[in-house]
Amino acid sequence: MKKHVQIFLSLLIACIIVTGQAFARGKEFKGIIVYNITYTDGELDPTVLSMMPKTMKVLIKDHMSCSEMKMGMVNTITIYNSEEKKAITLIDLMGQKYAMQISPEDIEEEIEKSPEVGVEVTDETKEIAGYTCKKAIIKIKEKGTEEEKEHYVYYTDELGSGAMNYNNPIFKDIKGVMLEYAMVEDNVSMKFTAISVDKKNISDKEFEVSEGYRVVTKSEFESMFGGQ
Repeated sequence: MKKHVQIFLSLLIACIIVTGQAFARGKEFKGIIVYNITYTDGELDPTVLSMMPKTMKVLIKDHMSCSEMKMGMVNTITIYNSEEKKAITLIDLMGQKYAMQISPEDIEEEIEKSPEVGVEVTDETKEIAGYTCKKAIIKIKEKGTEEEKEHYVYYTDELGSGAMNYNNPIFKDIKGVMLEYAMVEDNVSMKFTAISVDKKNISDKEFEVSEGYRVVTKSEFESMFGGQ
């Protein structure tokens, strides 16, 4: 259970990364982006793999976003406010409902623990969900080591400048909205690929917190279900 929750929490952070990076001044995109999620770690337990999210839906309007994921019997909705730089994730664990707050300080803590990152933009392009995307190679080196790992990103500036990518230091220098990217969390390799981009107006109600949730901090949720 502890391992499952640790992976789950990592995915929640990844979810916030994607929702945050979609905003940019002067690019007033409103609509829905749906991502397909695949896993390339051959050592991942089949039971855990069957529970992992297969898709993520992101609703975007102005400085607000709402993302939805399902992990087994766990439903999550993450509401992100880019102006206040904070988020709240609604977690429904088979009827047990928690509203996990993620503060600017939580994001800053992740930044402080981050490795050294370099970005190389290539000439390679790829069409994803109807948009021509540039490929960038992200080179990651853990502090105090010489070992370097590489991730990749396909991004477009047609939906935004990527000004909010700073929410995760690995992607902070990507100058556009990521429509495909790969990352590793808790030794689990994940790939997010946009399968549809639908420009449409979104109701303000989609960004409201429903009643019936117990408000907790990220550390309180981790203590309850992840342990330390």
